[in-house]
Amino acid sequence: MRRSISPDDLSILRHVADRIARRMRYRLGLPEQDLDDLRQDLLLDLIARFPAFDPERGPLEAFSHMVATHRASLIGRAVGRERQIYGNSPLSLDAPLTGDDNTVVRDLFSQDQGLGALFGQSFEVEDEIVANASLDAGLSGLAESDQHLCVALATSTIDQLAASGHGARASLYRRLKNIRLSLLAYGVEAA
Repeated sequence: MRRSISPDDLSILRHVADRIARRMRYRLGLPEQDLDDLRQDLLLDLIARFPAFDPERGPLEAFSHMVATHRASLIGRAVGRERQIYGNSPLSLDAPLTGDDNTVVRDLFSQDQGLGALFGQSFEVEDEIVANASLDAGLSGLAESDQHLCVALATSTIDQLAASGHGARASLYRRLKNIRLSLLAYGVEAA
């Protein structure tokens, strides 16, 4: 049953979200600036679940307290998982190390050990040169109209191009598929 939220109901939801967000911030030892984010997350969940509220089963405050407490436990588990991975307070890569040589934490890690390497990104100069050469060869092997389509897709979407008279969406998608296959034949993979 769809019901609109009255100002009195919204006031109750805001009060419950604020109370549980404050308690959660204190228990998890989160900084003060996280309070607004917690409150907003709890209030959004309360508003989303408001249609499930049945006034015949109990008061709105009890319902909202139960919903917000459940959401708070989910957030608490997520914070716990993050702390297991990153520790209680993540260390900035720009944090200085002790000593007189002005080194920072990021100086301890090579590009091969970074986040990009974790997701398969390569930082080898030779690989970049080969990729650029493959891209040049692949683009030069395309028809002139397909090259213009590639340039247009750098700043527009297929829908925008279709609306501006470059062709039907289906034909643009077919051309894009053929362009991808042609570039793949030259060794250029999708980004």
